[in-house]
Amino acid sequence: MLLNIGENCCYFAVQIRKMDWIYEPWPWYIAGPMIAFVMFLLLMVGKNFGMSSNLRTMCTICGAGNKVNFFKFDWKSQKWNLVVVLGAIIGGFIGAHYLSTDTAVAIHPDTISDLKALGFDSAGASYLPIELFDTDALWDAKKLLLLSIGGLFVGFGARYAGGCTSGHAISGLSNLQLPSLIAVLGFFIGGLLMIHLIFPLLF
Repeated sequence: MLLNIGENCCYFAVQIRKMDWIYEPWPWYIAGPMIAFVMFLLLMVGKNFGMSSNLRTMCTICGAGNKVNFFKFDWKSQKWNLVVVLGAIIGGFIGAHYLSTDTAVAIHPDTISDLKALGFDSAGASYLPIELFDTDALWDAKKLLLLSIGGLFVGFGARYAGGCTSGHAISGLSNLQLPSLIAVLGFFIGGLLMIHLIFPLLF
């Protein structure tokens, strides 16, 4: 009996050691097809994936439809998308706390040097720059203003463009929609302009 338990424990220990790959970032040729497979399933059931659309759903649930016509729709038809958001939150928590050995982002050393020159000493050592996204930033007037304006622009842009980066770049391009292609090009152009021209002026 004890021998069998010992053998089973050894077996599971060996299996866990063989799963070291789960703690490493997955390459594009694994993650990409997985995303494509999910998009294929959504297309088969007539669903359009997007994260920002859940904000509209949550506003509708809270009663915003009583004041604004934009929020008057059957939010129950979007319950599946709320489940996706919940899954993303749970998955992110599990990935960050149990399946990650390193929370840093692998970025080019020159980029790290440039960011540190702008005051982001956490560059290359954390997933998000703690100088801007730590709770202490809420007590800094400049950082709080930047976060507020940035959030406003993100919300306005997602509404004006009819979707966010995930909705257009993943779902929209999967549907071969020309507006999504234009939106994605705009994302990249705006990102380049921001990081090369505006970002250095702000920091």
